[in-house]
Amino acid sequence: MTLILNSTPIKRTALSYVILILGIICIAANLRAPVTGLAPVLDNIIFSFNLTPSQAGMLTTLPLIAFALASPMATSIAKKQGLEISLFIALILIGLGLASRLIDSATMLYLGTAIIGIGIAIGNVLLPSLIKRDFPHKVAVMTSTYVLAMGIFGGCYSALIIPLAEYKNIGWQVALACYGLLTILSIIIWLPQLKSHTRPTKDLLTSAHNNRVWQEALAWQITLLLGLNSFFTYIIIGWLPSILLEAGHTAQHAGALQGAFQIASAVPGIILIPLLAKLNDQRILTSLLASIAAICSLGLLYFPEFAALWTVTLGFCSGACFILGLSFISLRTHNAQQATSLSGMAQCIGYLLAASGPLIAGALHSYFGNWATTLWLCTVASALCAIFGYLGGRNITMKQAIETR
Repeated sequence: MTLILNSTPIKRTALSYVILILGIICIAANLRAPVTGLAPVLDNIIFSFNLTPSQAGMLTTLPLIAFALASPMATSIAKKQGLEISLFIALILIGLGLASRLIDSATMLYLGTAIIGIGIAIGNVLLPSLIKRDFPHKVAVMTSTYVLAMGIFGGCYSALIIPLAEYKNIGWQVALACYGLLTILSIIIWLPQLKSHTRPTKDLLTSAHNNRVWQEALAWQITLLLGLNSFFTYIIIGWLPSILLEAGHTAQHAGALQGAFQIASAVPGIILIPLLAKLNDQRILTSLLASIAAICSLGLLYFPEFAALWTVTLGFCSGACFILGLSFISLRTHNAQQATSLSGMAQCIGYLLAASGPLIAGALHSYFGNWATTLWLCTVASALCAIFGYLGGRNITMKQAIETR
């Protein structure tokens, strides 16, 4: 759920806007990499703590569970402390979680990952609200900027973490924790914003509790598009390096491709967001992208020698379907209250599906001893995305959908 704030922007100087934009980019840089950086070193973690694949999958699942649990908490924190302080708290939590990875304990690794998930959840909920308030006429540009920053920082970190862990044998724990240096820098850059304490308006806070959208077919079509897209995306984010290692790729190459997947998932934001306002019907586009994603999952299984092609294309399609699904929340709803309700519904179902993905994938690998079933599962999820994307991409709104039933 995206928290909607008072739409009146704070008066700022040109320099303060530059600092704010830099702060937004820095916060975005912390909203993916601390979680996705685990995947390239997951085999090292399994070996160090003697984990089963299902237990390892929980490391990817924990942040998603935290997202679902902590997202409502973000609203409460913002209401009491203000938006700027709440985002500061998010950075502190992420930093603490990263620091805990220096402790040689599986329990602390799980606990720290959960804390990171809570921090990221707060940032995910509140950062779009900040952009809506302070950049009301440049929402698409700023959204593209911070989504791209998430992808670039997350992708580069995934690509570099194996070489970093091997550098002078510092190990995977230090390699994971060192991202905290960027978090500390982000905290410092965000400090000037703490003089503001913007709080949300009560009427829009309560709009998310409208449950009528749960009864609408169009709402479920959009929700399942986003949920199933997140389902296979987080399987790939969590297990792609392991899938590639089993297919004969080196650890460094697998980490680099996992990074390429994340960067590719951010690129559609540059292309799609400015174009969405000009597209009246997104049925063909959405279903085509999801269908290509299904083909790429099978490509990873049957033609792993072309893994770079499949990975980059899969990342692009995943990111594009995500952006299209988010756009449908605005395009298919009748007013802001309905959009907020649909966003909350999509987030609830989406996080549940996304959280189950890595666990199911790990369990399937334990049972079958290979990744073939998991990749077929990703294929089916993508194919279902194509169906729901076609339905959700129709040029109708929730109100029209109700009238024509």
